[in-house]
Amino acid sequence: MTAPTVPTVPTFSTAPSPRTPRSGAGAGAAAGAAAFTDTARPGSPDLLRSVFRQHAAGVAVITAQGAGGPVGFTATSLNSVSADPPLLSFTIGTGASTWPAVRDSEYLGVHILGEHQRELAGLFARSGADRFGPPTGWAAGPHGVPVLDGVLAWLVCRVVARVPAGEHRVIIAEAVVGDPVGEGRPLLYHQGRFNALRD
Repeated sequence: MTAPTVPTVPTFSTAPSPRTPRSGAGAGAAAGAAAFTDTARPGSPDLLRSVFRQHAAGVAVITAQGAGGPVGFTATSLNSVSADPPLLSFTIGTGASTWPAVRDSEYLGVHILGEHQRELAGLFARSGADRFGPPTGWAAGPHGVPVLDGVLAWLVCRVVARVPAGEHRVIIAEAVVGDPVGEGRPLLYHQGRFNALRD
């Protein structure tokens, strides 16, 4: 399967950066720009991790039917890509224990977790855990994909691309069947913890 070509994002140099003072903006603007420069850090894995700890993300569990049985993992990288066709994406490390099943499966399950499922999120995030043993409720769903009980919503998706991205792969998949009508409020991931949504 050939990965789609990633379009190049054009760079526009004619507009001034919001962090660069315009000519004639005065000493105050220059001092402000210097303050940004003083606190800014160069791009690095640590910077990216630190910034994304400030980003609240929804929590999903991705499942697949592997050669040795069902597999799954907790993902906070789930994104809607396109409504027509109905595409989504998520990332997975190629060193993950679930990668071989995700690499080889045509169909995957995507589950949106509710705030009542913190323990389930932790279970599927923990290395070496028996993720599908009791008390996890699940059943074989469409195309043999494991579907979890009690989630806010689920989809069974057909993989259309696996795009290399460093030591990870961006999985792009098309929704083929699902159920959006679970009850509850979404579970969030923020500052390295699973959190309930607050009003």
